[in-house]
Amino acid sequence: MTLSPTPAYLELCRRNQRHYRLHHAIGILHWDSATMMPPRASGARADALAELESLLREWQTDPALATLLAQADAESLDPLQRANLRESRRVWLRATAVPPALATQRSLVAMRCEHAWREQRHRHDWPGFLENFKPLVELVRREAGCLADALDVGRYDALLDMHEPGLRDSEVSRLLGHVRNWLPGLIGQIRERQRSQPCLIPQGPFALAAQRDLSEAVMRALGFDFQAGRLDVSSHPFCGGTFEDIRLTTRYSEYDPLAGLTATIHETGHALYHMGLPESLREQPVGAPRWGAIHESQALMLEKQLGLSPAFIRWLAPLLRQHLGEQPAFATDNLIHLFQRVEPGFIRVDADEVTYPAHVILRYDIERALIEGEIEAEDIPVRWNAAMRELLGIDPGELYGQGCLQDMHWACGMFGYFPGYLLGAMYAAQWAARIRREQPDLEQQVEAGEFGVVIDWLRQHIHRHASRYDSNELVRIASGEALDPDYLRQHLMARYLDD
Repeated sequence: MTLSPTPAYLELCRRNQRHYRLHHAIGILHWDSATMMPPRASGARADALAELESLLREWQTDPALATLLAQADAESLDPLQRANLRESRRVWLRATAVPPALATQRSLVAMRCEHAWREQRHRHDWPGFLENFKPLVELVRREAGCLADALDVGRYDALLDMHEPGLRDSEVSRLLGHVRNWLPGLIGQIRERQRSQPCLIPQGPFALAAQRDLSEAVMRALGFDFQAGRLDVSSHPFCGGTFEDIRLTTRYSEYDPLAGLTATIHETGHALYHMGLPESLREQPVGAPRWGAIHESQALMLEKQLGLSPAFIRWLAPLLRQHLGEQPAFATDNLIHLFQRVEPGFIRVDADEVTYPAHVILRYDIERALIEGEIEAEDIPVRWNAAMRELLGIDPGELYGQGCLQDMHWACGMFGYFPGYLLGAMYAAQWAARIRREQPDLEQQVEAGEFGVVIDWLRQHIHRHASRYDSNELVRIASGEALDPDYLRQHLMARYLDD
């Protein structure tokens, strides 16, 4: 039975609501910066965002909040209200741990670094990138140190905790180490098997407008509500905005239409998570999505578990031909081979699901060493290329846009997020295994375009809980057991090696 809200808790909720609404405005400005803002506006936009983020931090660090949190803790609250209090305290702790001047400076430097990165990436301009990146790394290290002191953990642990509360480097190392042990051998087995499975490559160019129409058609079929969101183009695909106003971006290539489509499906998974959150809690911390690996698992459920399945491809093939035209490469059997082709490549967001974990392991190793001070920014290209050779047998050399300059994360000062991509793949494999056990006719439903069996399961077991539970609790509630990385190995072997 839900208890009546008590005075301190009510005031805390009112303040949370104000914070949410300001964060909404900040999020839309960030989206505009990545999609529509004219280049010469970047300086003024950076200043405006820094001002708004400074105001948000001022609200989040109001000394009165400490008193409210303590008073609410002494009040009679039900379990959901207790969870909201826990999440409110987590937000407050993070905000108060970092001095305002440091937070503002970091925001400004990150905004300018990311904006310059957009062009530097295309020019492979690592020296130019370093000019902005080195000061950003130092600011992030200082910020991580402040958070580490508040949480009584290491610096990289503190950054992991920002994206995945409670996650520690020791656990990340164990889980990613499990994958590292079997991944190279599995890649070799699959590539050897696929030598006798040649496939045709689509012959472009393909009109970008047609690709966009295809993306939107697939989004609608998956349940995306265009009355509450939109699709645009950016240098790096992402999902932003809020519960009521989802902003997705993707990117298209005239000669690789499948890359933009799979990126769109991935971001749609993120968007559906937001759209499936409980409306009654949307302006409270407990109503936020569980970020990090859980969020990535929602995207990877659609992009990899569903989107790469033969059943989904059989449904997609006629739609793809309708929008992009008839050609031999778009025959259904060829599309299955094409979507499931395993081949080491330089670009993470274009990687197949078998080689993708190597891209995450590489970034995790580098960013952890960078934040802990074991290496400096100048060391990244050498470390990057050596890891690419070790894990995937390829080397981008000085084509930095295909190497260490390809992602926006570090340019934005976002460290500690990359492990979530691989942990998300582990979660997604575990969700999919549970759905298959519960729905023996899953493949038939998917081939018929009936995706509700997957989306509804995610809404019931993940979305509706929002941030009520931490990730360890949520995976047990959703799947009946703790996170088991072997589900990912079993999934990859079944899809790529079983007859």
